[in-house]
Amino acid sequence: MADSPNCDLKSLSPLQLFERVTEQGEKVRALKAGKAPKDEIDAAVRMLLSLKLSYKTTTGQDYQAGLPPKDLVLINNGTTKEEDEDLVDPWNVQTSSAKGVDYDKLIVRFGSSKIDTDLINRIERATGQKPHHFLRRGIFFSHRDMDQVLDAYENKKPFYLYTGRGPSSQAMHVGHLIPFMFTKWLQEVFDVPLVIQLTDDEKYLWKDMTIEKAYEYAKENAKDIIACGFDINKTFIFSDLDYLGTSAGFYKNIVKVQKHVTFNQVKGIFGFTDSDCIGKISFPAIQAAPSFSSSFPQIFNGKENIQCLIPCAIDQDPYFRMTRDVAPRIGQPKPALLHSVFFPALQGAQTKMSASDPNSSIFLTDTPKQIKTKINKHAFSGGRDTIEEHRKYGGNCDVDVSFMYLTFFLEDDDRLEQLKQAYTSGELLTGELKKVLIETMQPLVAAHQERRKQVTDEIVKQFMTPRKLAFEF
Repeated sequence: MADSPNCDLKSLSPLQLFERVTEQGEKVRALKAGKAPKDEIDAAVRMLLSLKLSYKTTTGQDYQAGLPPKDLVLINNGTTKEEDEDLVDPWNVQTSSAKGVDYDKLIVRFGSSKIDTDLINRIERATGQKPHHFLRRGIFFSHRDMDQVLDAYENKKPFYLYTGRGPSSQAMHVGHLIPFMFTKWLQEVFDVPLVIQLTDDEKYLWKDMTIEKAYEYAKENAKDIIACGFDINKTFIFSDLDYLGTSAGFYKNIVKVQKHVTFNQVKGIFGFTDSDCIGKISFPAIQAAPSFSSSFPQIFNGKENIQCLIPCAIDQDPYFRMTRDVAPRIGQPKPALLHSVFFPALQGAQTKMSASDPNSSIFLTDTPKQIKTKINKHAFSGGRDTIEEHRKYGGNCDVDVSFMYLTFFLEDDDRLEQLKQAYTSGELLTGELKKVLIETMQPLVAAHQERRKQVTDEIVKQFMTPRKLAFEF
C-alpha cells in the first residue's frame, strides 16, 4: 500500500524529501511492473506527485532522479554573497571568516543532525565511559543516524567502524590524526571491528604521481595509523590497489553502486566535468563499497546486514550522502556517520593545510625545534598589536590558532578553560599561549615517532592481510 499522503512532510529536510521521492518513485515502478491493482498504483502515484510538490516548495528545485538538492552538495551556490563565503567539498575548504567554517549553517545545508548533549549523554550511558573530549568540545559536531547505531548496540546487535586516509604524501601532519584518535576511542569503548581504507587509487587519479608512489605512500601512512595504537586483532587496513583485486565481494559492491549512480548525479555531487578522466567519475563507488559488510567476507562471514559507522571530516560527507541514497536500492543498510570539524592551518582557519607547504602544519616527522619554530613564527594570533592593548582588551580565542590546536590536543578540560579565561582577559600573552602549545605538541609528536619506529614492514603486512578478526558473525 502507498504511504499516506497525509504524513507530515514539513518536518523533513531537503535531502530526506529527495530520498522519499526516490523511494516512492521506485515503489510506483515496482507496482506497475508487478501489475498491481489500478487503485493501488493510482494511490502510489498521487503520493509521488505530492512528495515532488513538497520537494519543489522546500528547495525551489524540480526533482531530478539521481541529482540531490544543489544546496546540499556544496556551500557556494552563487545565490547570495553570504552563501559564497564557505566552500566545502572533498577537495576544497574555503572560508572568508577568521573563525573558520560556519558549522551550524553547514549542518542545515548538508541535511545532517547536530550532536547535542542528549546524544553525548546517551553515548556515555551506552558505553559506561566518559565521552571523548572531541565530543565534549564539539570537534565531532554532526551525525547521520548515530541514534540507530546506539539502538542496535543496546539491543546487542553488531556494527563496525570504517574510516580512511588518502595517502597524498609520505609524512602525515597532526590534523590527519584527528579521525584516527577518535576512531580508536570508538573501537575501544564499543569493542567492534574496524576497517581502514587507504585510497591510493584516488591519489593516483587526482595527483601527479606514479601508481607505485601512491602505493608506497599508502604503506608509509599505514605505519603512522598503526602507531595510533590500533589492535591488530580487531583492525583491517587495506590499500585499494591491493585489496580490490583480491575481494570478489568488494568488487561486486562497487559494481552495484556504479549501476545505481548516474553521471548527472556524480556531476552534481562532486562537480566532475566532461574533461575529467573516467577513473575520477567511477571512484566514488570505491569509497562507498567499504560501507557494506559484504565487502569483507573474511571478517563478517558473508553477512550483508551489519551496520556501518563512519567517523570522518565533514568534507567527506558527499561520498556518503551518495552511498546512503544507493544503499536501499542494492539491499544494504545505510551507513551512519560522525562528522568532525576541519583542522586549521597554522596560518589561520581561512587557509588550507598543504603537504607541499611544510609551514602550514606540524608534521609527524617534525623535530622539537621545528615544532617550536613553526608555532612561534607561523601560528596565527588572536592577540592585540601591543602588550598594553592586549592587557587592556584581551585576546580572541575564536581566531587564535594556538588555542584552536589546544582544543584538539590538550585533554584537561579545566586547564583549557583556565587558558581561555586568562587569554581572553589579557592576563596571558600570545607568546605564553604559544609556549603552552609547544609544550603540548612536542611530547605528543615525539611519542608518536617512538611508536612508529616499532612498526615494522612485517607488522604493516599483518594489518593489511585479509583475515578473520577477533569477532564472531
